[in-house]
Amino acid sequence: MKSCLCLVTDRRRLGEAVGAKPDEWVDALREQVGAAAKAGIDYVQVRESDLEGRDLANLVRSLLEMTRKTATKVLVNDRIDVALATHAHGVHLKERGILPGLVRRIAPAGFVIGCSIHTTAGIAARKTADFLVAGTVLPTASKRAPDYLDIDGLRKIVEAAAGQSVLGIGGLDARSVPLLTSSGAAGLAAIGAFIPAGGESVTDFVQKRVHDLRFALDQTPRRT
Repeated sequence: MKSCLCLVTDRRRLGEAVGAKPDEWVDALREQVGAAAKAGIDYVQVRESDLEGRDLANLVRSLLEMTRKTATKVLVNDRIDVALATHAHGVHLKERGILPGLVRRIAPAGFVIGCSIHTTAGIAARKTADFLVAGTVLPTASKRAPDYLDIDGLRKIVEAAAGQSVLGIGGLDARSVPLLTSSGAAGLAAIGAFIPAGGESVTDFVQKRVHDLRFALDQTPRRT
């Protein structure tokens, strides 16, 4: 199974981390996505739920243009209408949202569908998704025990998915790779793992982080 990396965007968190003013947040996000795409990240999930449809569509179009000459696929979080209108590569669906089989009926050929999953119960209804994102794996600032899967919970989802690609999300970074691979997960989706601390170059940090994560995922034996 090929390793897989997904950057989940959060322009506010990124901008605040690098000391950008609010009107510079989108520029920081574009720099982050451009660097990740050049480094070979598989997916960028545009999760900017506070943006109005028009603004979100304009952002997605700009990211599609930036990544046009790379292998990176741009997915829109939840907003199927925006994903289709902008000719994005795909959409990422919430666990309590529309099922991927219904999206397949209206989406063009090759449209990528990712789905969030928190328990094994919903996997059967999401077999037509290209990949699942399972979480929250480890405690984060917003989700602590008992609201996280831990590695055992992630392993159960991977087993129930029966060969369908599963990415972990939540509290994961380069140090988490051995835990991920021991569960059989294909890789990770993350926000914080791709956000530098203040003072660091966004481009340099993101490119190094993508390379380091990819190397670690590909070199660490994965449970099968």
